[in-house]
Amino acid sequence: MPTISQFYGIIIRMFFAEHAPPHFHAEYGEHKASINIQTLEVLDGHLPRRALSLTLD
Repeated sequence: MPTISQFYGIIIRMFFAEHAPPHFHAEYGEHKASINIQTLEVLDGHLPRRALSLTLD
């Protein structure tokens, strides 16, 4: 999975042709979440509150 960005220990990755809805994957340590690009809703998984806030910013 290609890495889009890395900051503060958070890794943002995205597949080119993955299932709908369009989303990206965020990883922070052992925590992982899939986040909808349009609504910024967490579709699956969990990130700590601070890591999620930084990811959404």
